[in-house]
Amino acid sequence: MADPTQEPDTRKLRNICILAHVDHGKTTLCDHLISGSDSGIIHPKLAGRLRYMDSLLEEQRRAITMKSSSIALRHRGHSVTVIDSPGHMDFCSEVSTAARLSDGALILVDAVEGVHIQTHAVLRQAWIEKLTPCLVINKIDRLISELEMSPREAYIRLLRIVHEVNNIVSAFKSVKYLNDVDAILSGPAGADDVAFEEIEDDEELKGVAGLKKARPMFVEFVLEPVWSVYQAALKEREAAEVVVNKVIKTFRLTIPPRDLKGDPKGMVQAVMSHWLPLHEAILSMVIRCMPDPIAAQSYRISRLLPKREGVGDMVDSSVLAEAEKVRRSVEACDSRPEAPCDAFVSKMFAVSTKMLPKYGLDGEVLDNTSDEGELDECFLAFARIYSGVLRPGAKIYVLSALYDPSKGESMQKHIQVATLQSLYLMMGQNLQHVPEAQAGDIVAIRGLGQQILKTATLSSTKNCWPFSSMSFQVSPTLKVAIEPSDPADMGALMKGLRLLNRADPFVEVTVSARGEHVLSAAGEVHLERCIKDLKDRFARVGLEVSKPLVSFKETILGDESTLENLKSFLASSEYVEKATQNGRCVVRVKVLKLPPSLTKVIDESSRILADILGVKVETSKSLDTQVASTEEGEDPIETLRKRMMEAVESDILSSGETDKDRAEKCKLQWQKLLKRIWALGPWHIGPNILLTPEIKGKGTDSSVLICGSSHVSERLGFVDASENENAAAETSSEVTEALYAEAERLQSSVLSGFQLATAAGPLCDEPMWGLAFVVEAYISPLPAQSDDSETSHQQPEQYGIFTGQVMTAVKDACRAAVLQKQPRLVEAMYFCELITPTEQLGNMYAVLGRRRTKVLKEEMQEGSPLFTVHAYVPVAESFGFADELRRWTAGAASALLVLSHWEALDKDPFFVPKTDEEKEEFGDGSSVPPNTARKLINAVRRQKGLPVEEKVVQHATKQRTLARKV
Repeated sequence: MADPTQEPDTRKLRNICILAHVDHGKTTLCDHLISGSDSGIIHPKLAGRLRYMDSLLEEQRRAITMKSSSIALRHRGHSVTVIDSPGHMDFCSEVSTAARLSDGALILVDAVEGVHIQTHAVLRQAWIEKLTPCLVINKIDRLISELEMSPREAYIRLLRIVHEVNNIVSAFKSVKYLNDVDAILSGPAGADDVAFEEIEDDEELKGVAGLKKARPMFVEFVLEPVWSVYQAALKEREAAEVVVNKVIKTFRLTIPPRDLKGDPKGMVQAVMSHWLPLHEAILSMVIRCMPDPIAAQSYRISRLLPKREGVGDMVDSSVLAEAEKVRRSVEACDSRPEAPCDAFVSKMFAVSTKMLPKYGLDGEVLDNTSDEGELDECFLAFARIYSGVLRPGAKIYVLSALYDPSKGESMQKHIQVATLQSLYLMMGQNLQHVPEAQAGDIVAIRGLGQQILKTATLSSTKNCWPFSSMSFQVSPTLKVAIEPSDPADMGALMKGLRLLNRADPFVEVTVSARGEHVLSAAGEVHLERCIKDLKDRFARVGLEVSKPLVSFKETILGDESTLENLKSFLASSEYVEKATQNGRCVVRVKVLKLPPSLTKVIDESSRILADILGVKVETSKSLDTQVASTEEGEDPIETLRKRMMEAVESDILSSGETDKDRAEKCKLQWQKLLKRIWALGPWHIGPNILLTPEIKGKGTDSSVLICGSSHVSERLGFVDASENENAAAETSSEVTEALYAEAERLQSSVLSGFQLATAAGPLCDEPMWGLAFVVEAYISPLPAQSDDSETSHQQPEQYGIFTGQVMTAVKDACRAAVLQKQPRLVEAMYFCELITPTEQLGNMYAVLGRRRTKVLKEEMQEGSPLFTVHAYVPVAESFGFADELRRWTAGAASALLVLSHWEALDKDPFFVPKTDEEKEEFGDGSSVPPNTARKLINAVRRQKGLPVEEKVVQHATKQRTLARKV
């Protein structure tokens, strides 16, 4: 935010965010930057302990950041807006909101713990949003005080961290990457204030480092002086004072005598903060290395506003010309008052009306009445202006992500008009009134609480494309049902849920088929905060919260070999057959398990498939790698088709097929199947495929096959449209026109039946996963073709509408086909990264063993007593995992859970002992306890109110009647 009293200069603005793994020192670093800037908000002695950016009581209590918050700092005539973001995976949506509004990112890495899983995630987010990354290695004093490393050992460790970060970024094909010699090594924002920058003489540094006996220049001139001060502080006080006084005299430092009278640790901190001030190094690096808004928006424009063209022949050229003018203004970061105003709101956040400024710019008393009635909450928009100037009182258009200016009047539901009430400059916990905001500024806007749910585009013209949607690292997988303790408070709960849905950028509030209000969150910590906000802020009523509702999927047990799966499918004549009630339509279905890689590609590409197939779905909250890869001018259809074929080939090779001829035949067969894709399901973009049946002309008894069309294959480029037309023409010439017309009308019924079946499988009504269906539906002529009109009117009265009968028959046949092919339950898996000391390894493995965990690897961190363990934990077993781990390890172990993949349970839910060995182990079948898969299925069925097969009376013959004693 430029100073209102000075001439605005956009080139002196910097917008940055701080990204890191949890507990790597982001908020502490913010404290030091605030204390060292010209703001005077924090005293330097309180930096690191105050946690100024954590304004919520829950944040202070848990000592973790839960929201992204902004503050404007001044340094050397520049204005630097710093956005602090959470490091916990449950609040990764806040990282997305911070990254979208920034031009650069400070990537913090703990010098002892190194690069962790969340570091990978934030680097990926910075790459997707085209941010300029700068590496800050934090807490270097721990290398001296805890690990007792020498300067040479510390240099090797720091260099390894820089190389590891470079490898991660280069893997994302990022143009701007961190160079291992030019990276900034800034030291700890923890207990001690040390900051330094690496020497930039690349050739000299590399030449000296190549010698065996010579010390690297970085070690000799940077690390060794710092080490000498710290090592002196660890000795007796007299020796420490000698070294400290030498440093003070050499560098002519002015340190108050009272700061040197404390313990050695405080004395060193005082010397370091004056000798190598942290804020000076960091903010100078930001000004020198980070781009200003004008430079950043010129190359970020392809991510913010990708080029789009109007669809249809009736597109007004003047509308597209004005939209292109707005795009050019955003690209140039035009801050002139006459330029079109364009801004993006990354989230809505609620603040108490007590926190709003009481006086205006001219000293007048402001009316801060809440927009939400009795609640003293006010919703502000967290926004950045990308072009033009925004002023209070201005009327502005609010565009949703689905708005299309080329479609005119049909888009009225996606556009609203709002009047801005106030603009605030965010200063951490406080807000300051500003008269205007120009391009490049980050502000809070009041007056949009009723128009915006989560994100939106603000524009001074309605002929403008909305900004692209943000990408999120995970999706909200933890779901609970909520109801008020007192049924009379249902109205207050519904209003509170609406407010919570608006205040939290990641939470989802839905109503289930049973009428329950379902709250979806990213994890347990996120869910706890949402429940607390509901009780204390938004609903203010007592709540009853159900046990977590876990999502599962259903599939079948296929052969390990992709080739064997395909051979058995093509050679099999085992169809599941169902008929409609009136007997006119016979449906035959067989099912094939898709290769795992192909299933994964289809599932990850749901957003691209929705665009290609024209399916309107809600914005997917997952980190979509294809979005970024197709922005640079690549054809998304060609890219997706290529990835699908590569997935099939990789599965064929991974199945261990050594015969090249057989592998090539398998590949050709899959190419033929991919040319027959009629539809995807569920919801038209899911990882299940409906294949068109092979055309065989007439069926038995003059019946006609509902052929369908390779609609999806045509859209994906696997088949030409002419082939479908020729096939239809041949079929129509062989049958009567009336019967063929009816078969064509029933295609939508077959599709609907397929969508219903894949959305609710036979085990526990969960969506199906990775299956391909071939549906052959034969319809017979009416009994009396001459009385066609009369019969067609009589049929619905007796059996119901014929299209509905076909739909039901297809759904039942698909579900029965899955039951026939050894169904399996598919559960979501978390990737778990655990850090624990050596003495707590046994207790940690005891906790993992009780939760069906698969340990992947265990390695000791070099130079530290900590172990890093990677494992897969089922989502169904993850609830209470962190609390139990802390309890059993006395708080020494920590875990981070990230949603990884879907994995099929290898246990048969309908297992019955058949062989002698099985009967010897499990009994004769009457007393076999339910296995894990069956227990999970029964639990889901109970939650949904479905019937469960279980014994109510376990041992009827052993029951006894209690005597009644009078």
